[in-house]
Amino acid sequence: MDIRREFLEFFKSKGHEVVSSMPLVPDDPTLMFTNAGMVQFKDIFTGNIPVPKNPKATSCQLCIRAGGKHNDLENVGYTARHHTLFEMLGNFSFGDYFKEDAIAYAWEFITVNLELPIEKLWVTVHENDDEAFNIWTKFIDQKRILRFGDKDNFWSMGDTGACGPCSEIFYDQGEENFSGPEDKMGGDGDRFLEIWNLVFMQYERTKSGELLPLPKPSIDTGMGLERVIAIKEGVLNNFDSSNFKPIIETLEKITNKKASKENIGSYRVIADHLRACSFMLSQGILFGNEGRPYVLRRILRRAIRHGYLIGLRKPFMAKLVDTLIDIMGGHYIELKENTNYIKEQLTLEEERFFKTIDLGMNLFNEELANTKKLFSGEIAFKLYDTYGFPLDLTEDMLKDKGLKVDMSKFEELMNNQKSMAKAAWKGSGDALNEGDFKSLLEKYGQNEFVGYTNTTFDSKVLTLLDENFKEVDSLKNQKGWVLLDKTPFYATSGGQNGDIGALEFDGHNIMVLETSKFHNLNLSLLDVKDTKLTKNQSLLAVVVNRNEVMKHHSATHLLQSALKMVLGDSVSQAGSYNDDLKLRFDFTYPKAMTKEQIDEVEDLVNSMINRALEGVIEELPLEEAKKKGAIAMFGEKYGDFVRVVSFGKDVSIEFCGGTHVKNTTDIGSFYIVKESGVSAGIRRIEAVVGASAIRYVKEQLNKLSEIQSEIKSNDFLSGIKKLKNEIKELKNEVKNVQSQVSTPINEEIIGDTKLIVSIVENGDLKKIVDDSKNGNEKVAILLLQAKDDKVTIVAGSKNTKIKAGDWIKQIATILGGNGGGRADFAQAGGKDASKMEEAKIAAIAYAKENL
Repeated sequence: MDIRREFLEFFKSKGHEVVSSMPLVPDDPTLMFTNAGMVQFKDIFTGNIPVPKNPKATSCQLCIRAGGKHNDLENVGYTARHHTLFEMLGNFSFGDYFKEDAIAYAWEFITVNLELPIEKLWVTVHENDDEAFNIWTKFIDQKRILRFGDKDNFWSMGDTGACGPCSEIFYDQGEENFSGPEDKMGGDGDRFLEIWNLVFMQYERTKSGELLPLPKPSIDTGMGLERVIAIKEGVLNNFDSSNFKPIIETLEKITNKKASKENIGSYRVIADHLRACSFMLSQGILFGNEGRPYVLRRILRRAIRHGYLIGLRKPFMAKLVDTLIDIMGGHYIELKENTNYIKEQLTLEEERFFKTIDLGMNLFNEELANTKKLFSGEIAFKLYDTYGFPLDLTEDMLKDKGLKVDMSKFEELMNNQKSMAKAAWKGSGDALNEGDFKSLLEKYGQNEFVGYTNTTFDSKVLTLLDENFKEVDSLKNQKGWVLLDKTPFYATSGGQNGDIGALEFDGHNIMVLETSKFHNLNLSLLDVKDTKLTKNQSLLAVVVNRNEVMKHHSATHLLQSALKMVLGDSVSQAGSYNDDLKLRFDFTYPKAMTKEQIDEVEDLVNSMINRALEGVIEELPLEEAKKKGAIAMFGEKYGDFVRVVSFGKDVSIEFCGGTHVKNTTDIGSFYIVKESGVSAGIRRIEAVVGASAIRYVKEQLNKLSEIQSEIKSNDFLSGIKKLKNEIKELKNEVKNVQSQVSTPINEEIIGDTKLIVSIVENGDLKKIVDDSKNGNEKVAILLLQAKDDKVTIVAGSKNTKIKAGDWIKQIATILGGNGGGRADFAQAGGKDASKMEEAKIAAIAYAKENL
């Protein structure tokens, strides 16, 4: 039974619109990840945006709880129900139906569609919610309806805002399976498993705490898919269900050992973390050192550590991806589309961590053996800083031993350098004065962007804001923001930089410095000088940088197509930026491009430009756009209709809300300025077109002219080769001179041994020693050479009683230095060149005494 499909089809039959899962990265500055099914409807519930035509919706939402306030990471592997990534089934009413229908729908789906036995079901309601209690009595014996207080049965978005009582549905997993003291309704045991929560949003909580009835009460529900699948399949642990078991079985084949009672936790952690990592990668989140990328790295490294515990010493996660796609790829197409990329990124990150994990584990185990109460904060920090062990990974390893980290010491050390976890995640500008923006939106509505067809427009000032986003009546000799009724200025988004320009009225000219979007309001930053701008002012809005921005943006689309042609379809966009001066395009690729590949991509883009491909912009239904082959940006949320930009029939077609040229010939020429690495598996191309390309070519020609002038030849390649040959010859001459000795070598014969002690002005001392040893049967040699007030000493001995290491150590002390070596060869350094003669005499005396 496909419960996911059954749920969506059930609510579709009840008049609900089926809404796709929103991206894991939400358009919400207060959240790190999408953590509940209602996140994409939050603005509807709060009134920031109007209720859609169909006020009823249903979805199966991918959620992550592994970072920020909502973090289940440390529980995964230790419980039967916690996951980093899970699917939340939900149905929603925006002022349409309320408690009676919500309860009836839930009961029908659970008892009819899922066929769960009624005698196994229990319900809870808020202690003051008589309405919900009475409705439930129509379906279930009131003995199995329990009342609880705010802690268990009241839900709210925050300290203020929409809130209301909730009703939870529980499934009894059997006294025969769970009989502990907490295995009761309301207890913390696992016997009574919550499967569905129905939230009745009927109040608005004020700052004073007062609950005011909402004019249009709403419904928000959430049912955990993983839990329901486990119940239907008759297993007591989510990891024993068909959602996870095949991954664990594949892992058993890789390790060539069955999971046991002792290590089953590690197998479950890996199965869970594979899902989270794969989906995060498929939606454009990359491994990194801060924010969401760091959370992704933490999850994978925890999986690797558990792989290490079951004997794995090489990358293994990529080998599990195909099994995951067999389970979930049918519903989440992004997994199939990015299979190779997911495997590639997992393997690269695993290879990096496996290089240090042995050393880190050795350090951890050494300290663990000496730990009685608190694990050293210094060692925990070293594991983090040197070996890449996130703190929670160390804590997770200690959890099995019942130990904790000395956090005061760890935090002290962390405060001395930039913390990857703390610097973590930065919210967007939308976090600024959210209440003020909401009131502006309510007062003035969303202003209209007319810039697709106009770069100048007769506009009117709706309102003005100072630099702190506080509404003001006027701006004079200061910077501030303007909200125009209709604006030609494009706000920064989709990689395209916001427009700049001017506002003109009554002979005055005000500079527009940038344009950004805040809570769906398109605002432009102004620098008001020598004039005054007021509300309701009529003016001419003029964009000045649009043409060059469009050229770079359109060239970015052509570049992506060229990269796929040269490097393969697995190449995906990982970020972009384009303004009037340049473009920057980040893409997935495991290694540096060769010069030949760079040249081929550059030639392909210029060929597309020269073919005079028409730019076509269409508004299409989402599914039609996908069938047409349009490339979507990872993690973007698209509505029912999307804007599609095409160049040529089969050259480039992408989802895009930016501005573009009408024909590729408008772009001019395309030059790749730089190809570099951004992070593991991510490359970056920087390029210029249009006027910037002309400037770039001029700069290159000027450099060539300077080179020709310097080498005094028009044939600069031949001139450079000639200079390189001359340099090579000079280096050889210097080497030959250095190998020769400019001062005579003092030598004497003592018995049958040649003794050489000398101060050498220049030459290769080691070579002289080696030559002397090779040219004599018995020889003791010590040479001194001064350079930059320091002394180099080299000694050698062949078939004599003198040990070169002892000899040189004795002499080096005279020169304020030290050194040593083997019996046949040694070298040392000294600091006092003024005592070289004294050292020479001492060396001769030492030799004569010991020969």
